Amino acid sequence: MGLLARHWTRIAVTLLPLLLALLHATGTVPLTALERLDLALYDARLRATMPKTMDQRIVIVDLDEKSLAEVGRWPWSRNRLAELTDELFDRQQVAMLGFDVVFAEPDDSSGLSRLRQLSQGELKDQVGFTDRLNQLAPSLDYDGLFAKALKNRPVVLGYYLTSDRDGRTSGVLPAPVLRREQFQGRPVRLFSWTGYGANIETLAKAAPLAGYFNPVSDLDGVVRAVPLLAEYNDQFYEPLSLAMFRVLAGGPSVEPGLPKEKLAGRSYQGLESVNLRLGQKTLGLPIDARGATLIPYRGYGGPNGGSFRYVSASDVVHKRLQPGELKGKIVLVGTSAPGLQDQRSTPVGESYPGVEAHANLVAGMLDGNLPASPDYAAGYDAVMLLVAGLLLAFLLPLISAPRAIALSAGVLATLIGLNLWLYVGSGLVMPLAASITMTFTAFALNMSYGYFIESRSKRELANLFGTYVPPELVDEMVKDPDSYSMKAANKELTVMFCDMRGFTKMSERMEPVQLQGLLNEVFNRLTDIIRRNRGTIDKYMGDCVMAFWGAPVETAEHAHLATKTALEMANEVRHINEEHRAKGLPEIGVGIGLNTGMMCVGDMGSDIRRSYTVIGDSVNLGSRLEGLSKAYGVDIVVSESTRKLAPDFAWQELDRVRVKGKEQAVAIYWPLAPADRVERTHQDELKAWGAFLKAYRSQDWDQCDVLLLNLQRMNPKKYLYELYSERVASMRLLPFDPAWDGATNFETK
Repeated sequence: MGLLARHWTRIAVTLLPLLLALLHATGTVPLTALERLDLALYDARLRATMPKTMDQRIVIVDLDEKSLAEVGRWPWSRNRLAELTDELFDRQQVAMLGFDVVFAEPDDSSGLSRLRQLSQGELKDQVGFTDRLNQLAPSLDYDGLFAKALKNRPVVLGYYLTSDRDGRTSGVLPAPVLRREQFQGRPVRLFSWTGYGANIETLAKAAPLAGYFNPVSDLDGVVRAVPLLAEYNDQFYEPLSLAMFRVLAGGPSVEPGLPKEKLAGRSYQGLESVNLRLGQKTLGLPIDARGATLIPYRGYGGPNGGSFRYVSASDVVHKRLQPGELKGKIVLVGTSAPGLQDQRSTPVGESYPGVEAHANLVAGMLDGNLPASPDYAAGYDAVMLLVAGLLLAFLLPLISAPRAIALSAGVLATLIGLNLWLYVGSGLVMPLAASITMTFTAFALNMSYGYFIESRSKRELANLFGTYVPPELVDEMVKDPDSYSMKAANKELTVMFCDMRGFTKMSERMEPVQLQGLLNEVFNRLTDIIRRNRGTIDKYMGDCVMAFWGAPVETAEHAHLATKTALEMANEVRHINEEHRAKGLPEIGVGIGLNTGMMCVGDMGSDIRRSYTVIGDSVNLGSRLEGLSKAYGVDIVVSESTRKLAPDFAWQELDRVRVKGKEQAVAIYWPLAPADRVERTHQDELKAWGAFLKAYRSQDWDQCDVLLLNLQRMNPKKYLYELYSERVASMRLLPFDPAWDGATNFETK
């Protein structure tokens, strides 16, 4: 309490940004700058996490520049649209069709109405004219032809709602999905419009399902959301995307997700969700306080954006697609042509086709992936601000500058990490701008009011460890110098030995200076990889490099980082060899051994020369494993202890071995790749290999031959299978040995 009393002024100064941030979070004093920053942070989260992959379920039939040039300017005659619709359903067999287009006026382009006027006027006495016109009328009624093509098919038409036309209306609205009385007297506030532009009656009757295509523009003019419910004349309607999804889901009814009265009270004006009910099943679609859902953009938009397949509408009309090429697809008809003015400014592009926004929403509904800012977002923001702000206010004045930096960085990382976790894991978009700004401002004010002096221990630590470890780790260590020393200690670490093969032969054919330059280039590139992955370079021994992870800066994922480094180094050697082949230089090989275990780490050596290094049996085993890589025809050999601590990689067990100096056999493995990048064929190969090892250790040589034959068919170039074929052939000559543990003995280092 005495410390707090002495620093009350600094505490009060630090509380100022907290107060301002709370006024903004509660809506008392909204700050436009923070609102814009929150939008920018959301956009950054979206771009960083969007899959950027093609959704094969949805196809966009594009009224593009090519279509306008070949078929004619928009709007097209309805007989053309009838041909397009028939082609999509009859020849292409699509699952459903949605139009991001409104047909608000009748199509008189055939001249039928004028011909009827003539038949009742100046040509009414013309013999046969009226009869012939009646015969031709069905083929000239383009609206009728289009309506016939739409009828009894899974089609959803589009329309728009408006409040800027003095309440004017045109066309026929679809049936509403909700009525005011379904809100049980709650004063629900959603987007409301006073007018609309819908489809003509002929088409609306043929295709009664329709959805509006109104997006929501934020204060910066960017489209990030679409309202899932919109009000017109005390009735509520659905967007195009939701109407299409309901068709795909079997036609569930729409119900309001009302919050419980005990929690929100009857005066609460928001909904928790928009619920879709089909029988006993209910699906809740998340919405924000406005009743809107955020668009889960998959990637950058347009025909070349890579998120959805775009097919030119002229190719459909002219039957250039193979029959059934779009079979089972969800099709949206829209435009990417700039002249038709359906471009939107979005977080992933300033000229984004509006039709693709609907495609993203349909895909998000199908995947159950609709991010939303819940109604309790403001409360979450206030709680985060209070916890973080009070923590900073009462601790920053009491601790040293380096620890103040660490505390502020920790608070910031926690706020950002929790925010990202909620976004990625649960699809919740929570405010972040006020928390980040408050943290930065509180730290800056506190440091400006106090002092910031480099401590002697920080300088000494940098001078001492700068000789042994990468500068990146030194920068991290000096933030808390009291936690590090050069004294020897036993720690669980992961050690790597990497031997460059082929340099002995090169030395016989190359000049010393040329060999030196080649070796230095290879070491530079491999060392960069070790440093990027937080490794400590122990030493260089001729054409071998030794490194370890977990000291002096402790990290729980030292085995993962070492394995990742080994894979990247092996891949880098392949790139080096490609460059050497192009230059006519000799190729090199690499052998890497990894082991995890207890090691003694510290500053060791003589008074003349010392180094920060590791020693122990675990280090020796790592060296032995590097030597085994050549025997098994692989570039990396990893011990069982390392594999257990790095489960997020795909592994192939090589053998159980008993190396020189070790009586106990150890299992050794070869890392193939990160587990999420392993192809199906490799997974099948690993299953077959596991079955082989089981048969091998059971001394079932006949089964081994069968499994090896299958493995060699899967991967005929893998030396490992050739090695075991020779082993099985020699082992077959020996009698069954019940005491054999399946291990291979290696007597050389």
